[in-house]
Amino acid sequence: MLVTLIQFNAGNKKAENIATVRRLVAESFSRQKSRVISLPEMWPCRNADRPTRFQVAEILPAPGSGATGGEVYQTMAKLAREYGAYVHGGSIAELDGERLCNTTLMFNPEGQEIARYRKLHLFDVTGPDGTVYNESRDFNHGKSLSICDIDGIKAGFTICYDLRFPELFRALRDEGAEIIFLPAAFTLQTGKDHWEVLLRARAIENQVWIVATGMYGSHRNDKGEIRTTFGHSLICDPWGHIVAMASDGETSVTGYLDHALTQRIRQSIPLGNHRRLPLPLTD
Repeated sequence: MLVTLIQFNAGNKKAENIATVRRLVAESFSRQKSRVISLPEMWPCRNADRPTRFQVAEILPAPGSGATGGEVYQTMAKLAREYGAYVHGGSIAELDGERLCNTTLMFNPEGQEIARYRKLHLFDVTGPDGTVYNESRDFNHGKSLSICDIDGIKAGFTICYDLRFPELFRALRDEGAEIIFLPAAFTLQTGKDHWEVLLRARAIENQVWIVATGMYGSHRNDKGEIRTTFGHSLICDPWGHIVAMASDGETSVTGYLDHALTQRIRQSIPLGNHRRLPLPLTD
């Protein structure tokens, strides 16, 4: 299964970001056709002022309703139909009453939504350089896992900061996931030290493919502060090898996910059979 990751530096203008995604997908498919297209976290609009963030956010149609959804939703569904590919929508801002959710979507080649996941772990941290991030100011956290089928292979979904919570990845493996998607806008400070090592660890300990599409580049937030995201979108196999990685800048990268390799690794080291839950502490 060929998977293409689309990496770019999104701004706060939705129309321009949509145009960039469409151009990068077209350029990638002119070289090689993939079965799956994966986008980065919050690609339709990044770190605009609060009113713009809510203006760009979309109300998602109820699953199975047949409703067309907003402009971003329709763009992803149309890309899937045009290219005959699954489209993993990175993540977008979803309106949730008076607040937002950081939500990922998956569309099948017919343009139908087949998975929806809301980010469980919100990024409320102080970075190494003292920068404060407070995602929970505007966003609600999700409450459930999400799994879908891609050509007979189960895929699970996470978003960015979720990477630091291995129990989420184990839960997806327990549900049968062989591929786990992780769109991100990892900060430069944490990305240079933690991005690769954590992605490889999640792949190794769960014997899954990791598809991690990162936002790249610098931008000003609504306070005028310059923030830089790490990029380095990559695909990691269940043995922990990086099989494809994007260079710096606006680009795309394609890698091959081998179902047979997953089976060989799981048979040679049967973690699923060996797992034991720890006993409680005793006096």
